[in-house]
Amino acid sequence: MEKKNILSDFPKLYCPFIRETFKVNREQWKKHGSKLMLREPKAYLVVDKINPGYEWVFDDPDTFAVEKLDGSNVKILTEDGRLTHVQNRLNVIDPLQVIKGKTFIIEGIFQAIGKGYVLKDGEQAGELLGPKLQGNPYKLQVHEWYPFEKAIKDLRYRSFDEHERTFDNWSTWFKDWLFSRLYTKRASKLGLKDKVMAEGVIFYNLKRKEEGKSWRAKLRRDMFDWFYTDKIEIINYDKNSKGKEAERQEGNEEH
Repeated sequence: MEKKNILSDFPKLYCPFIRETFKVNREQWKKHGSKLMLREPKAYLVVDKINPGYEWVFDDPDTFAVEKLDGSNVKILTEDGRLTHVQNRLNVIDPLQVIKGKTFIIEGIFQAIGKGYVLKDGEQAGELLGPKLQGNPYKLQVHEWYPFEKAIKDLRYRSFDEHERTFDNWSTWFKDWLFSRLYTKRASKLGLKDKVMAEGVIFYNLKRKEEGKSWRAKLRRDMFDWFYTDKIEIINYDKNSKGKEAERQEGNEEH
């Protein structure tokens, strides 16, 4: 039977800053590029210029920041307590395909069910986390699916409202202080004292959502030049660039 995509794909999220492509040192890229996820000797970086249409991230008091989880996007649909559809982006996952299937995805969903994260009825979007994904930054022993609605409630950065929303402030925050709230909560329960950096944040504005306007944006640590410069030289990087190349590339991820 043909598998049909009945759940929508995750919408594109864009950065609130303009991003431009800068060349990097080719020899250093050959040595370190793979680890830093640079497919070419180029880096696509933010500059200190607001992406047109995203002024609300900076000046709207209803905007807030939530940890951007580092895993894989998964949507689910439940009907009367039954898990009826699972999609990893647009890839349909059969919950009953236990031989040569992606059982770690189902493992994550059932872990979430056990924790009460899954609704009896409805479509939910979330991030699958765990040992097989992104190097397992949260040091999980098993896979876990974490719904975005829960992230909005539990992984919000309260300190976001305490500082001026500027390029330099966010650069410093992301570089030195953007710790994973998910891991911090887990470490606290386990009696661990180490810290893990978050991948970035998602900016939300639920009032704008109700008004049918753009209401989400993303910013990651790897969008800043300092993410690379201890290993790879960025050639002619200037945060005060005029921003000729507007942010309309990449950004095809929900979280």
